[in-house]
Amino acid sequence: MKTGFTYSLCHTTYAFSHCYIGLHWIHAGSISDVISSKIVFFMLWIYYLLESLIKSWLMTERNVLLTPMLLRATLTIAHQAGELLTRFYSTKVNIHTKADNTPVTEADLAVSQFLIEKLTALTPAIPVLSEESQYISLVQRQNWECYWLIDPLDGTQQFINRSGQFSVLIALMQQNRSVLGIIHAPILQQTFYATKGNGAYKIDHGQLEKLQYRPVDANQPIHIVVGAAGAVAKVRSILSPNFQYQFQIYGSSGLKSTLVAGKIADCYIRLGKTGEWDTAASEIILAEMGGKIMDLNFNPLTYNQRETFVNPDFIMVSDAQFNWRKIFQYNSL
Repeated sequence: MKTGFTYSLCHTTYAFSHCYIGLHWIHAGSISDVISSKIVFFMLWIYYLLESLIKSWLMTERNVLLTPMLLRATLTIAHQAGELLTRFYSTKVNIHTKADNTPVTEADLAVSQFLIEKLTALTPAIPVLSEESQYISLVQRQNWECYWLIDPLDGTQQFINRSGQFSVLIALMQQNRSVLGIIHAPILQQTFYATKGNGAYKIDHGQLEKLQYRPVDANQPIHIVVGAAGAVAKVRSILSPNFQYQFQIYGSSGLKSTLVAGKIADCYIRLGKTGEWDTAASEIILAEMGGKIMDLNFNPLTYNQRETFVNPDFIMVSDAQFNWRKIFQYNSL
């Protein structure tokens, strides 16, 4: 996929070539005019060439510029993937069971292939790591300076159950930290996104909103989101009895993080298996709105450091400044 910037340059060059041809025929009788038009066209061609070379350098694995152009192009790809998921959502899909006993559908595989192709076309020098391409070994990827980390269908079970609570997750990783993240929920018509140093945003039914930091009020019930009703008792066992809590059951891991980023929930606790692609996009979005992700020892999650992509148990919080150590007690784990 060509970005709008590249597309514009290509068509500008095409237009310039036709301008040159027109000038050549109109002023065919004037040698000086023909020479002048050739000089102008040559200078424009040099400008285009330099722009292309600079863009190619900036899009190497080592040098990725987080431009609005790159963000717009990636958002477009995320929405196109969402449209593809929506088409599958309206039909009966084939379901298989993976080696880890989790479901995978033909929608997962098709959207994974779509994202890999589109992101590779956008940034040819940057590898793409998808949940459906786990076979890439640590030896092959441990020295990657930059890579895309994607989950084509976060919430496969919710997709199968037709709850609408599923999403496309895309993260751009540099030095194994996310610097761009997108969570797109096509059925809910919501998109959350962020780039490093530029804030976090939500698009809800076409309305853009910047996500703002708001401190947790410990005098009010702490609003906690979990994935299933069966998780509530286990989560309660690690919570201090000195505070009040309110629980909410919600869909995919990515969408639970959007409740935290949107300040609907104060915290999302995951005591169970997830992959690095489930948290990478959320990490930058939360960081840019004042939250964070941490393991049960209150340390940041790590990426691309292990042979497997399995995350430890973790906590996502909306307020990174709040003292969460007084909330969580792990003696029972």
